[in-house]
Amino acid sequence: MRERLFTHHTHQRGTCSKYRGDFRCIACHNAVSGLSVVSSMHHRNHCPYCLWSRCLDLFVPGDRLSACKAGMRPVGLALKRINKKYGSSNTGELMLVHACSECGKVSLNRLAADDAPQAVLETFEASLALDSRARSPLVENGILTLQLSDFHILRTRLFGKN
Repeated sequence: MRERLFTHHTHQRGTCSKYRGDFRCIACHNAVSGLSVVSSMHHRNHCPYCLWSRCLDLFVPGDRLSACKAGMRPVGLALKRINKKYGSSNTGELMLVHACSECGKVSLNRLAADDAPQAVLETFEASLALDSRARSPLVENGILTLQLSDFHILRTRLFGKN
């Protein structure tokens, strides 16, 4: 039974799906559970160990209609924009920014409950060194990544400390 959790099953129509949404990471090859009780997500879309994702969704999260299927590198962190009349600019949910290594698609994804805090911190640190060429697609998509001055927000969201 344990072996079945992470193997692909081919159905009669030739489509491929995974048992319970479990998968192997495209980057670090660790086995990842798709159970929502583990990740607090209905559509697990990245590895909790290295934070890499895969270019799977085309229109909406979970549709898995993209033809690309390449790896999506975690390139930064951002705050989800919320429209609250009296909310401050730093009240949105912490989001993971991915960029596809093949097609260049950029996406924002929720952090999962089981994401490794060290991997999140490493992504933040790496994003501070992004050059203008790597940052350009983010800006074009209206994504403002967290800056060094936002570190207190990250620390509070990850560890509950100010």
